Amino acid sequence: MEDRRYLFEEDEVSHALAVMALPANASQLITLVYNLADTWFVGRTNNPYMVASCSLVLPVYMLTIVISNIFGAGGGTLISRLIGNDNDEEASRVSSACIWMALVSAVVFSCLCLWGMTPLLRFLGASDNILEYSRQYMFYVVVLGSIPVILNNTLSSLLRSIGLSSQASFGLSMGGLLNILLDPLFMFVILPDGKQVMGAAIATLLSNIIALIYFIVTYRKACLKTVLRIRIKGRYPTAGSLKDIFGVGFPAAAGIFLFDLCTIVINRLSASFGDIELAAIGIVLKAERLPLNIGVGICMGMVPLLAYNYSSGNRERMDAVFTFGRAVGLGIGLISVILYYVFAPVIMQAFIGDADTVRFGTQFLRARCFATPLMFLCFSMVHFTQAIGRGKESLWLAVIRQLIFNIPLLFLLSRLFGMKGIVWTQALADFFTVIISYIIYIGIRKKEGWPVRI
Repeated sequence: MEDRRYLFEEDEVSHALAVMALPANASQLITLVYNLADTWFVGRTNNPYMVASCSLVLPVYMLTIVISNIFGAGGGTLISRLIGNDNDEEASRVSSACIWMALVSAVVFSCLCLWGMTPLLRFLGASDNILEYSRQYMFYVVVLGSIPVILNNTLSSLLRSIGLSSQASFGLSMGGLLNILLDPLFMFVILPDGKQVMGAAIATLLSNIIALIYFIVTYRKACLKTVLRIRIKGRYPTAGSLKDIFGVGFPAAAGIFLFDLCTIVINRLSASFGDIELAAIGIVLKAERLPLNIGVGICMGMVPLLAYNYSSGNRERMDAVFTFGRAVGLGIGLISVILYYVFAPVIMQAFIGDADTVRFGTQFLRARCFATPLMFLCFSMVHFTQAIGRGKESLWLAVIRQLIFNIPLLFLLSRLFGMKGIVWTQALADFFTVIISYIIYIGIRKKEGWPVRI
């Protein structure tokens, strides 16, 4: 762990963040590509009902990320803080407990999804044209696939918490690349015409299973040289550690859940305007993930560095990491606004050839791209609060963003302006959220006795 301590404590901030964030960004981008791959390959059919079915299942799939965030974000940030306090033994107990709790949660979630699949899809807005495609996709990607997805993301976060960002990111990247390779094989070669959605789903499942095998092997090797463990030997994590896991993990999961809930609301409201509009907004929501995933990768790279230096009392280094990371992410967000606005038609045509879907999607993407830099500022503040163990503030930020601003504005603006209101809501909601988040951030600094700075 000595080389990792140098990375956390003494390395140049820009280099340390690059070491942690670049692999995270690579995995985020490849994960994004393989999420987009299903939509892109299904879009080759020029069947908007198939495209809409994949988009409709996305909120359910995102619940697997919600669950993994409880143990990945909650356990991962705690492990970094424990290492910063030189409490390696408790860090070991926390790592093993998180794995087993994630596994049990994954099995329960899988069973619930199998039991309530059709009613849930109907609730999400599946019409008769979309239902069967959605059932096929959900069965393989969520019902069977939730266990490898939840474990992959949890193990990745635990590896990243001790500085093994490259190993963590490689596993997620490998799964994404495999999915890209397997998609056309199952969709257009192995399965017959009309089963393209099922083929995409099976490809996703297999790629996640192979990635899980990699993570298990890599994690076991890490157990020999680091604080990470699989088996709980002797004592379990203390009550305080469990409280910290869930104290940060539940707010982190709530943030993803509320984001997911917002996507459900967007899908349901869009479905009321027609299946073509639903297909278009589904493509937009995935296409806009490119700069957002880069921003999340930067935040993921920051978190272990922030948590370690907060726990060890090195406030100046913690501030330097946060300031540098925000500057890089904000710059990327501003550039993306220009690129998405200019190339919106090209982006839509890359996914589907249907003229109406492209026309609607171009309008939607040009509106939503203005929210990108604001969304990064929201993400960075949430990750900062998680890193320093401020679960309550993290939860408040998620609630304010989605339940106070985003979702109410979606209903209001959709009633007033239709689809235009839906696609402009994100920028307006995040503008207000950024203001509130910085007020909370200043309050945290005052409570900690740190100089007030933006």
